[in-house]
Amino acid sequence: MERLLLIVCIAAFVSCKTEPKQSENISDEKKLPEKVITIPSYTYETLEPLLHKEDDKTYVINFWATWCKPCVEELPAFEKLNATYKNQNVEVILVSLDFQNQIEKRVIPFIQENNIQSEVVIMVDPDQNTWIPKISKKWSGAIPATLIYNKHKREFYEQSFTYELLQNELKKF
Repeated sequence: MERLLLIVCIAAFVSCKTEPKQSENISDEKKLPEKVITIPSYTYETLEPLLHKEDDKTYVINFWATWCKPCVEELPAFEKLNATYKNQNVEVILVSLDFQNQIEKRVIPFIQENNIQSEVVIMVDPDQNTWIPKISKKWSGAIPATLIYNKHKREFYEQSFTYELLQNELKKF
């Protein structure tokens, strides 16, 4: 009888346990909202003004894609350049040539995972044969490719960069 009474008391005690409400869940309280990343889409016509500014800045425009291994390998050099020179009238813009349908699945996660701080835009103009030679007559269409310009000078590079090489080229401007 005592054993039965003990079992009933334990069962009553255990059944009185309440689960925390969803809003009281500690892990939910500690979650920070993720930064919302939006990537502007450009055709050549809408990108062109970014390629021909005549203000006091020097622009470093890198054409890249998440599927391009040399592009991904050189991105830290552009990020370091952006961090080092952003307060010295230098603007780094990363023009992704990923497919537009890959923005949500591939480009945004890549930016988040790699903490990309430079401005990122995506080129969605399918007529590469028209816009590539407008960016540079020297450009075959291969990536990575980089345009560095200011109101006095303009150079195009169809190559990969290390930070040192990129910085040396920037100093020529």
